[in-house]
Amino acid sequence: MKTFFDRLKIYAIGFGIGMVFVFFFFQNRGCSWLPDNRVKNSILDRVIVVQSDVEKELKNKDIDHQEIIALLNDGDVDFSKSKKEGEFKIYLVSKDNVKLYFTLPNESFISEVRLANVSVNSVKTSTKGTGRLIHFPKDNELVFADTTKLVSCQQQAFGMIENRKILKSLKKNGIIDFEKSDLNVKPKALQYLFFNDAKGRKIGASAVWYKNKISIDHFDLPFETDCQ
Repeated sequence: MKTFFDRLKIYAIGFGIGMVFVFFFFQNRGCSWLPDNRVKNSILDRVIVVQSDVEKELKNKDIDHQEIIALLNDGDVDFSKSKKEGEFKIYLVSKDNVKLYFTLPNESFISEVRLANVSVNSVKTSTKGTGRLIHFPKDNELVFADTTKLVSCQQQAFGMIENRKILKSLKKNGIIDFEKSDLNVKPKALQYLFFNDAKGRKIGASAVWYKNKISIDHFDLPFETDCQ
């Protein structure tokens, strides 16, 4: 029995040292079960977007895209000033003197960045203008285009048969058109994206979030094809 308690004590000491490393050396980022990190991981698992007018406000405050992601990695979630219930959740994340809202619309693959200069109850989904796509989840197979004859023909027409090429273009110059999107539609929020093909032509894509993939059901091309 003494041996058992000796082993238990050694285990407890080792566990305690491990927790010290996690909390102080890794700044809690290894603890996905902590409330803060669960929220931040939920945001980072989406495509983070910044509406054009908001981006101007952020630039005026010298907040760039890298600082936004750093805020999510190292900042603190203020649950008392967040909207934690309902289909449209909003979380306030702060680090030093920077405070930003991050939206989590239900059944959507985006999280929108907002300056925390208003009450959380005043924050709404953007319905006008466009937004930059500034962060993507770490998944090389994030984009999935419908395998119907029409969609496959369209992909061939603009030269991106491989879905990875579409993802690469979205990361390089992708934008979301809020006016053509509808995050309130059921059963899945509709996001309308634009990206450039290899020839610099703007390709439109209607997409939903399905099985952790950006699922594209059709493209809008700026040129005529024989696709039917």
